[in-house]
Amino acid sequence: MQIECSPVDSLAVNNLPDGSKVIVDSNSETMFALNATAGAAFDACSQPTTIPEVAETMQRSLNATVTEEIAEMAVRQLHENKLVNAAGMKAQPTRRQMIGSLGAAFALPVIVSLTMADQRAYAKVSVSPPPPPPPPPPKKPTPIPILPIHL
Repeated sequence: MQIECSPVDSLAVNNLPDGSKVIVDSNSETMFALNATAGAAFDACSQPTTIPEVAETMQRSLNATVTEEIAEMAVRQLHENKLVNAAGMKAQPTRRQMIGSLGAAFALPVIVSLTMADQRAYAKVSVSPPPPPPPPPPKKPTPIPILPIHL
């Protein structure tokens, strides 16, 4: 199976410090949030590649063991979100089967998408609380009257 990145003319990719990515597709007005695992798979697909090569590149990028099943799961999600082209993808195992086949704890690839229209709608209804009032100004010290001392 040959995997390659979708045309990136309309994609703006923002890399975050933890390895995750935010990708904005200006054509479909959709924003994608990729966790570090899905982000490593996206990076691995920057050149035409295969699932074993994606797994190997992800393993180097994440400094963790990445199976071909994890790589395929990531590529499948990228393909479903039209971020990569993957010709000839075979039937997908269920998520339960996939998790059951994983021996070790590993962050599964996650991609969340939100259209710009949805984002605007959420922004309109979500209201931040008003800022707290400024603290009162400091009180001026009250002068102490000096009384004359009679001896």
